[in-house]
Amino acid sequence: MFLILTLALLPLGLIALVASLQAIRTADLEKESLLRVAVMQSARKLTADLQSDRTALELAVNTLAGLREGDAGICHRLGLFLTSHDSDSGHFYIYDRQGKRRCGSPESEPAGVDRVNRFVGRGAQILPQSQYLLIRVRSRDDSLVALAYYSRAHLESVADPATALQNRQLSLRQGNERLMIGRPGMMPITANSASLSARLDPPDILLTMTVREPPATIARMLSLFLPLVMWFAAAAIGWFVVNRLLIRPLVLLRRTVAAYQPGEVLQPMERIRTPAQEIVALGETFREISEDVATHEAEMAEGLETQRKLTREVHHRVKNNLQIIASLISLHARSAQEPEAIEAYSSIQRRVDALSVVHRNHFAELEENRGVGVRPLISELSASLRGTAPAGARRFAIQIDSDNLHISQDVAVPIAFLLTELVELAMMLAPQSAMRISVQLQSDREDRAILSVVSAGLRASPDMTSLLEERYGRVLTGLSRQLRAPLDHDGDVGSYSIAITVIP
Repeated sequence: MFLILTLALLPLGLIALVASLQAIRTADLEKESLLRVAVMQSARKLTADLQSDRTALELAVNTLAGLREGDAGICHRLGLFLTSHDSDSGHFYIYDRQGKRRCGSPESEPAGVDRVNRFVGRGAQILPQSQYLLIRVRSRDDSLVALAYYSRAHLESVADPATALQNRQLSLRQGNERLMIGRPGMMPITANSASLSARLDPPDILLTMTVREPPATIARMLSLFLPLVMWFAAAAIGWFVVNRLLIRPLVLLRRTVAAYQPGEVLQPMERIRTPAQEIVALGETFREISEDVATHEAEMAEGLETQRKLTREVHHRVKNNLQIIASLISLHARSAQEPEAIEAYSSIQRRVDALSVVHRNHFAELEENRGVGVRPLISELSASLRGTAPAGARRFAIQIDSDNLHISQDVAVPIAFLLTELVELAMMLAPQSAMRISVQLQSDREDRAILSVVSAGLRASPDMTSLLEERYGRVLTGLSRQLRAPLDHDGDVGSYSIAITVIP
């Protein structure tokens, strides 16, 4: 409907628009042609006046250059010639190289050219500070220079075109310098104007004529805006129809879809009434999609709950199996008579307990999926190791210093076994000493931390070397390979350190 209304008004709008544009274009072309003729005429008149004065100045300075003293007759005739062109301000001055004035107008010289620059500069120069145009002519032997100053009033009178143009303004421009030569008291033209320029001789000066646009009349405004009014009426009518029948139903449909929550079933057509069958079909499509999404959401929620129950059951069974293994080892340890057998059972017991500690901590963090907490893992493991320590190492102290870090289960298991091996080794070598376990995040990386174990029992000694060769060395090497990092040992301090991967 919007398209039909627009096409119905299109012929009338195009006719009015073409007529209006043609009338405006014709008027602009006539005005531009008149302005071009006027500025060219003004440029020719001003160039001819300046050339005649320049010729008179050249004759005067060349004649004076051949005389030892100034000839008052030459200066008088030059003054009469220049004054005939500019009766108000025909100022001229002739100087020699020493700065002495040979002759000139009786009035004081306008400011703008100092003594050192009288022989230097362009042949014609705009002086915006003093509002004059300067003509500089040097003698053939370059011993004299003549300076002629032209006021704005004189330049305006010379450049006044024969063509009558209202609200015009003239200006001279030389590079970045600009001199306005309009009539005194005339307001500057800043907007709604047309400008054309023409070059003078010398060619580096441009004469610019600016003409203010005529005021807008009712007829001109009506002819200009009539096509716009017609198009606006067509757009308003079309917008009213399209908004009622198309846009508003689509907005309501968008709001309904935007407020949709997973699991709901959309019923958008209960609030929307529109004869557009496409919108009705779109609403039905959204309803069908929401029904499918709700069905899939319910199925996924049911499957997730089933998976959660299975995971809990697996963890429960693993925990029970580890407890059964620990109980069996404890029963066999009680029936053993030899100290070596009892110590062997205790060693096995500590490793099973280490695996149980990892499993419990992993199960505790499973719901939030953050991995295994390093601090609670080491704390629980230290308590378990002290509880199963030999009789001589009951007072073995373990100090823990760890950042709040998390690791994966693949890292937690070798770390638990590594700490178990090192604590057991330290208890055997120095049962009355203490141990400090620290885990600190590296400053340059967010996914790496340093696990450090320090104890007096881990200092280099013959007994330690023997135990490492017989049993603990191979285990520690295998665990460092699982962690994919070298295990560094400082025998003087009694420390082991290794880099581990943490969860950022």
